[in-house]
Amino acid sequence: MLKYFSVRNFKNFKEKIEFDFSDVRDYKFNERCAKNGVLHKIIIYGKNASGKTNLGYALFDITYHLVDKSKDYSFYQNYINADSDEKYAEFCYIFDFEGVQLKYEYRKDKVDKLVYESLFLDGLLLFEYDFRTGMGNFEGIRDKVTDTLRFDEKFDISLVRYIVNNTAISRDSPIKKIIDFVSNMLWFRSVGDDVNMGYQINENNVIDYIINQNFVDDFERFLNECGIKEKLICKESPDGKKVLYFNKKRLIPFIEGASSGTTALSKFFVWFHEADIVSFLWIDEFDAFYHYELAEKVVSMLENEVKCQVVLTSHNTNLLSNKIMRPDCYFILLDGKLKSVVNSTERELREGHNLEKLYKSGEFDG
Repeated sequence: MLKYFSVRNFKNFKEKIEFDFSDVRDYKFNERCAKNGVLHKIIIYGKNASGKTNLGYALFDITYHLVDKSKDYSFYQNYINADSDEKYAEFCYIFDFEGVQLKYEYRKDKVDKLVYESLFLDGLLLFEYDFRTGMGNFEGIRDKVTDTLRFDEKFDISLVRYIVNNTAISRDSPIKKIIDFVSNMLWFRSVGDDVNMGYQINENNVIDYIINQNFVDDFERFLNECGIKEKLICKESPDGKKVLYFNKKRLIPFIEGASSGTTALSKFFVWFHEADIVSFLWIDEFDAFYHYELAEKVVSMLENEVKCQVVLTSHNTNLLSNKIMRPDCYFILLDGKLKSVVNSTERELREGHNLEKLYKSGEFDG
């Protein structure tokens, strides 16, 4: 699990911004939203241009140098904060794997270029390395993990990745677990094209996935349960390609006839089916095209059926309710700071409070 994340000097975050998943309060309702002392289901609010999307980019930056996943760097234009004199961005992650904590820190001046990297195991330094000078400290990694690797060369790839790829360490090793966790992190957004970061599927797009996995009937049932009373059919087009249609007197290709909301649901359907593999899920603007009842249904599905940590970004204040989550799971991004609503007021928030009303009145602006 991810317990903590911070970033500094990245995009619009000139100053350090922290995301503390371990700040769990003792609420006795909606307890499924926290697990083993870590927040598991979270919704982030923030005004337009506050940086909600950039925060997701920052947290998923790790996927670009630790694992071979999507290499679409278009998300990472204007990497360093434009108002800063510093030449690199700084990242920190704390992972907890069955009580073992790994603190991973690094600096970059581009998404694909490390400047510095370090790793701590339960507070003990395993290694640190400066990619500019080629100087490092590897005593901890030799003592605790491996004494067979040579560290007398100059590296241009992540040392974590180098160690895992070149050492016969067990799958239970915390360092191997970092790689496994990052390999299965998934970011996607409901708006725009079928673009995601991290975990990948083999098909080119979500409709091909639905067809090739024989999920057409399941997808139709899912849409019907979400209030979209349509019938679907898969047929072969004249050029031999399988195409998904709305099954009407005149067949309409799904990609041409689907509304923005239906298209967004198709993306959610696909990634929801992959959720057992995903280690950490971030959906940006997850309900941009959803009716408020549908948004609540999707949140309920994620809370009750998805085991991994989930972060959603939204503008939908109807979801800001203790009936859906709890005060320590709602976060507000404001002026470069990320705080749960619990930490945004001196009021003791209880189950009976109307969080949406408090938010709109400015209670959480402090």
